[in-house]
Amino acid sequence: MPEPKPRRSPKPQDRQRDPERTRALILDAAAAEFGAHGYAGARIAAISARAGVNVQLISYYFDGKEGLYQAVSERWQQRQAELVPPGTPLPEQLRTYALEALHNPDGARLLAWTGLQYTAPADDPDHEPRARMLTESVEELRAMQQAGQLPADLDPAYLLVMLMGAAMAPTTLPHIIEGVCGQDPRSPEFLTRFADQIALLSRHLGLDAPDNT
Repeated sequence: MPEPKPRRSPKPQDRQRDPERTRALILDAAAAEFGAHGYAGARIAAISARAGVNVQLISYYFDGKEGLYQAVSERWQQRQAELVPPGTPLPEQLRTYALEALHNPDGARLLAWTGLQYTAPADDPDHEPRARMLTESVEELRAMQQAGQLPADLDPAYLLVMLMGAAMAPTTLPHIIEGVCGQDPRSPEFLTRFADQIALLSRHLGLDAPDNT
């Protein structure tokens, strides 16, 4: 990623804006632009146009494209923490993540782009927090396996990857969904039923908490 540009002061009329509102507008616009084009394809000029702000404000508030991308990623991590607080059963976690294609399509697309543009952990600003979160999920699956809820020959880490891939399918495989299911993969009707099916599948696999089985 390129080095951040020097921070420039906005024009006097731009300083009169509500800083928090301006930052939120820029973050919303950036999430849409990064979600549509990924980091490499996103353009700062397009983000400023989406937000309706002077392009200088992006450098002023976020130190350029890289800082803005990091801020969008941090906001996505915060949303994930709010979506699935500790103790949320895995079937409900998967259902919630699948519904992000309906409630927060830019976030789901951004996650998909992150994978498409991934090269190595050193180039991934979200690698450490994501690794911590996923390690916790793997340990939860391993505990279920040790309790006899999962077959002994299933690898908990591989299983988590497969389930996450399934939950992301409306974002990553919309053309397959239209061909196989004959439905609009972006419609609320499909996404709600798909999320319910993901949760149902995970329950059939034995991924409910022990006291729910």
